[in-house]
Amino acid sequence: MHILFITGEYPPMRGGVGAYTACLAEALQRHGASVSILTGVDAQSAAHSPQQARTDTLIFGQRRWWPTIWYSIPRLARTIGADWIHIQYQTAAFAMNPSINLAPTVWRSIRPLLSVPPIAWTYHDLLVPYLFPKAGAQLRRWVTAQPAHYSDLTIVTNEADRIQLQTEQGVDAVKIPIGSNITPPQLAPDARTKRRAQRNYEDGHLVLGYFGFLNRSKGGITLIHTLDRLLQRGYNAHLLMIGERVGASDPTNFAYLHEVETLIGSRGLGKRVRWTGHQSADEVSKDLAAIDLLLMPYVDGASLRRGTLMAGLAHGCAIVTTTPQGPLPELTDGQEVLFISPENPIAAADAVARLAENPTMRQILGRRAQQKSLQFTWDAIAQSHLHHYRLNVSNFIHSGATDR
Repeated sequence: MHILFITGEYPPMRGGVGAYTACLAEALQRHGASVSILTGVDAQSAAHSPQQARTDTLIFGQRRWWPTIWYSIPRLARTIGADWIHIQYQTAAFAMNPSINLAPTVWRSIRPLLSVPPIAWTYHDLLVPYLFPKAGAQLRRWVTAQPAHYSDLTIVTNEADRIQLQTEQGVDAVKIPIGSNITPPQLAPDARTKRRAQRNYEDGHLVLGYFGFLNRSKGGITLIHTLDRLLQRGYNAHLLMIGERVGASDPTNFAYLHEVETLIGSRGLGKRVRWTGHQSADEVSKDLAAIDLLLMPYVDGASLRRGTLMAGLAHGCAIVTTTPQGPLPELTDGQEVLFISPENPIAAADAVARLAENPTMRQILGRRAQQKSLQFTWDAIAQSHLHHYRLNVSNFIHSGATDR
């Protein structure tokens, strides 16, 4: 089976969807599938550099995500013999051009003409896009929902999104969770001690970790206020910001980063906050091992769509995060994580202090988190994709939808 992934970002571009697509592609290849990638030209050029090139993955570049993709993508799929066109969709990607949202509708209409293969669509979020000034909420929701009605296979990454699509659109989407884009290595027993020493953290330091890019949905302001409150309570607290500061897809993230940095300066916390910048996966793993707990105060609640949360689970971190806005049956408060209300530094500081005073509880949470993460391995995710590809392509052929 040959899958053509369409993604607005791809490594070495910084972004969760790009990392997800790369991990999924590698896992599918391990299970015998062929994978090609169509992404932005900048990512394509970098991916073909000697340092990044994957000889077993064809990577094609798209300069602009304009309506021309309605015809160029099916032609590319036909040229390379793709059995599926699979779009990895996030609202902030594809330059927020609605041409990608309308593509499945067009492809259904021209399917007999261009022998368009089955279409899969993964929603990495259900946020509505900015279209143009004064575009109403109804139009923006319509644009977001269109692919769910015209794709042959619709995938979501979490239960809340599955229920939303079913309730609001009458679409039965398949739930396939994402995995950690950082695979935990087998670290030496003294790796934690060595890493803390490298970061100049001492035994009496309480080290909070945060992993991932900053944007308004991830609670960066809450992080800083929580750190400040812990210091006021007498804790020798530090915050390690692991990874790149902002991603590649949404330019508004830089404005939010400036707000966070301004708050750090106004509170005099510059020496308490360390930014690692972009690192290799191994270096990220070392930092996740070095921290005392992971604080992820998402404004919109914890969700399995968050690759950074999945990485924390996989690394066995003691995690404090925000109460899910929708169903999240995989995680239980007090079992694998501690939930707090969003945008609530007092609750966050209370939860952190609770774990700071109870190392045994930190160990239990981390162990249970790591056990739970075994449900979300990339091999299991790839196998689930292959199962649904085969099931739906069988239905596709039996319906007489194509003369391929």
